[in-house]
Amino acid sequence: MVAGGEMSGLVFCTKNGTALSATNVRRDFRKVVASAGLAGREWTPRELRHSFVSLLSDSGVPIEDISRLVGHANTVVTETVYRFQLRPVLLEGAEAMDGIFPAREDG
Repeated sequence: MVAGGEMSGLVFCTKNGTALSATNVRRDFRKVVASAGLAGREWTPRELRHSFVSLLSDSGVPIEDISRLVGHANTVVTETVYRFQLRPVLLEGAEAMDGIFPAREDG
């Protein structure tokens, strides 16, 4: 609720119904992380997002699905932002090249 008893329409908001600030989200997130026994200053919501993409990618989830799950308009954004987390795609490309150009035995 906001002043006057109106609904704010926000899913996550302050106790007064106003939008959360990034500072408040990070502070509260650190408290949750610390209560889980982790180093609160070493984790941010952004790390969770990157871990999410990494785990999906490592599990073989197609880039199109990952892109949709993280809310990107297309895979180009996902590939650009998370290029270091998209390991299986790189591994598949390297394996394909190994098949095309097999190692030559010296003889």
